[in-house]
Amino acid sequence: MAWADHHCHLPAGEAAGPVIADARTAGVGVLVNVGTDVEDSCRAISVAEAHEGVWATAGVHPHEASGGLGGLEALMARPEVVAVGEAGLDYHYDHSPRPVQRQVFAAQVELANRRDLPLVVHSRSAWDDTLAVLDREGIPSRTVMHCFTGGPEEAEECLRRGAVLSFSGIVTFPKASEVRDAARICPLDRLMVETDSPYLAPVPHRGKPNRPALVGVVGAAVAEAKGLDISDVEHATWATTRAFYGLDQEVA
Repeated sequence: MAWADHHCHLPAGEAAGPVIADARTAGVGVLVNVGTDVEDSCRAISVAEAHEGVWATAGVHPHEASGGLGGLEALMARPEVVAVGEAGLDYHYDHSPRPVQRQVFAAQVELANRRDLPLVVHSRSAWDDTLAVLDREGIPSRTVMHCFTGGPEEAEECLRRGAVLSFSGIVTFPKASEVRDAARICPLDRLMVETDSPYLAPVPHRGKPNRPALVGVVGAAVAEAKGLDISDVEHATWATTRAFYGLDQEVA
């Protein structure tokens, strides 16, 4: 098995070890530990530095946009950092004012373009403005719409711009038929899977903390939606993740 969980939030310090070991036992060979502000990105980098097969992103989540980007760009020089993000807009909670969210998102799009790094995008209840910022700044050549929650229409808009779609445990939720429809139309080579752990545990693990070891459950749901064998999704998402982040790994 060679699954890649391209978007997870691992515990800091030594607590990450058992979670990573659990993922290894489940056949997860790649984990990308995602930063949500500068301090959290530093923690993500430290975990990646300590564990083989773990990488990090550095970014400012829209919830944290009011804290600004001070010190973020310096983190891009770290060899463990493979992407900018997660960055984007979240109008569901509005923990930061929307104009500030847009400003901080735009700055991170510019950073990804200038540094030629992938961009990990968070968009919730903000599709129009998310796409408008990407269009205005110029969507990076490697952009992933993390934890995709749209339907086929939003999927088509993202795919038309060259983005990759990433599906989380939401694809297993009984009421998420629109997300499954989006997975169905998404080309296999433009698709990745994630856990977003410790959030969004897939069915039948709802109500428990999510973990990277469950990324195969997400992959199985995507395979079912697309009418494919699970091994097709496993190997395709491994290859796409490796190419997207520029990881130097081969399938075991």
